[in-house]
Amino acid sequence: MGKSKTTKFKRPQFNAVGLPVNAVKEEDEEQPDEDCCPAAELLEKLQSPNADMREFACASISRVVQQSQIIPGFLQRDAVRRLGPMLLDSCLTVRETATGALRNLSACGGQEVCEDMVKHDVMTPLTALLRECCAGLESGVSMTDQKNVVEDIANEAVNLLWNLCESSSQALSVFNKAGLLDVVIQCMERHPHNTELAVSAAHCLHTVTEDNPELLCSLNTAVLGVLENVLLSSQPGMAHILLRTLAAGTLWNMKGSLPAARQAQTLNAVVATLSQCLDLDSGTMIPELRQAEEVRVRNTPALAEAEEQAAGELLEEEMEEEGPKHKRNGKAVKADYDFSDLLPRGKEELREATALLTAQQTSLEIIVNMCCSDDPSDDEWEEESSSDESDMGPDGLCEGVSNLMSPLCLSAEVHAALMNHNIPEKVLKKSGFPRKEAMDVCKENPSWRGLIKKMQRVQSRALTCLHSILSTMDAESLGGAAALQEAAQHLSTLVFGAAEIPKDEEFLEAVISAMRSLLQMIASKNIPQCMTPQQLMSLSEAATTCDVVSVRVNAVAILGITGSTLAKEKGTAGTLQMIGNALLQVATRDADLVVNGEALDALFDVFADGDEAETAAKNIHLLPALKTLQPVFKAKIRKEGRGKYSPQQLCVLDNIKVNLRRFIGYLEKVVKK
Repeated sequence: MGKSKTTKFKRPQFNAVGLPVNAVKEEDEEQPDEDCCPAAELLEKLQSPNADMREFACASISRVVQQSQIIPGFLQRDAVRRLGPMLLDSCLTVRETATGALRNLSACGGQEVCEDMVKHDVMTPLTALLRECCAGLESGVSMTDQKNVVEDIANEAVNLLWNLCESSSQALSVFNKAGLLDVVIQCMERHPHNTELAVSAAHCLHTVTEDNPELLCSLNTAVLGVLENVLLSSQPGMAHILLRTLAAGTLWNMKGSLPAARQAQTLNAVVATLSQCLDLDSGTMIPELRQAEEVRVRNTPALAEAEEQAAGELLEEEMEEEGPKHKRNGKAVKADYDFSDLLPRGKEELREATALLTAQQTSLEIIVNMCCSDDPSDDEWEEESSSDESDMGPDGLCEGVSNLMSPLCLSAEVHAALMNHNIPEKVLKKSGFPRKEAMDVCKENPSWRGLIKKMQRVQSRALTCLHSILSTMDAESLGGAAALQEAAQHLSTLVFGAAEIPKDEEFLEAVISAMRSLLQMIASKNIPQCMTPQQLMSLSEAATTCDVVSVRVNAVAILGITGSTLAKEKGTAGTLQMIGNALLQVATRDADLVVNGEALDALFDVFADGDEAETAAKNIHLLPALKTLQPVFKAKIRKEGRGKYSPQQLCVLDNIKVNLRRFIGYLEKVVKK
């Protein structure tokens, strides 16, 4: 229903153990009673004159707020205002644990809690703390231990700043006005000595430079110089790969502020960095890293015992098989645990593997953003969707809508950079299922098990990236008919290769959007496709049970693309009937108006013209079915539309309503022939 928009990626929020904040509510959502809530006692201990007691209270708060149902008890007792002064406590370890507590509170509480924290003025002590940390880093403290503590505090503070700026526009405004860019850049400059701090700063910078024109106006050559130094650095290790990837994403966000003379060179360096990251084969490297860890642990008996104990505790916490479930979209789902933030310093190999997968996921997300950044306007599809009635004819019933599916405009410079570094080919390679060897070694060890979801997420991001590339490049650039057919065969294997279609929503959403873009391109070039109508029907049936609206929308769009292609061929009336009945069911029964509209749109495409389409339309009684549906569809728009759907969606739905009336008129003429 209109152009398939590419979605910009932003970092999902995670708490300290990697639990997504939209999946942290326990199935039993009752608030804990007063006796069970530790907030009052712990907050009282913050006032203790004893620094050890204050540190203990902060560390305890940091731990317990990871249970989201505990958070309201702390907020009701003004926890943010009481923890805020602890950021500037006379004891450095209290500062560190207090900042960690607020960091966990921001991550586990999500957007509403972050906004509440900013309203309670957490940015004032946080800004002061960051400035003091940077002054400490600049002073060249002779005591190494104290300098390490200062860097650890800075790392917690930058992570807290990152969470707040991503969730709160007010925090972002404070960031801009308080000149915190210089502070974050200074932390990033520590990359030769403290990679962890530099990576945290790079994550924060990547976030705050996205869609922030006020900040971009204040960028100077010094900032650009630091980012370019990081981008062109050659230190080994996956953490540095991640650091360079984040620097590349930040430079892309800043592209409009770069000096004209340096834009082409910077763009090439950015894409080269992303390309080098995607060249790395996680399927080979993860088993190698796991083997290296085993050798190291085996050669250190005391470490082996500690590892075994930690793995047991982790397995108990992970609750992957039997643990409590959490609610998301009204359905109970298991928590997506990821322990990378809590990995002990000794887990170097696991940290390397985690950084590699994070870098590859981030690289793919940056490429998606590059592909959709040249979209002329977020309003373009609304403006084009209201087509003039004079455009309408038997062959042009959906002209206004089909035009929206044309490829977006990608600048020649970006297109050339992506092609020069073989990005489409590398993205397609990354969209395959994670290698079995890597999956197996992660399944065998509890502490590595969290990487399985990360590998699957890289695949999903690659599929979304493939969708973006297909939406912005022409068939010739992508290798012509042979390459497109090979890509279609690849997607077909992903979806239909197993006994049943995969049901994972993230995978299904990504693969079906890529499939839609590819089939649209193949159809427009009259290239034979390898997927049978029966396979696509089975995909549509699987999609109808999916809660994600975009999956259902893309499934019916694929049926429309397939049907409109078949309508031009002889002897296809039987298949068109099958497709038509499926689309009518969705148009009538789906609970979402957007999906209803997309199904109607697909029907217009399939039955707009041709003898086979006419025969099939008569056999399934399409005209009376649409006449019955028309008043129901109009009433649903009138009744549900204003409160439930965005102005953009309503504009396109209104266009579908007009096209439905015209299409019924067209079918009536066909019947009279």
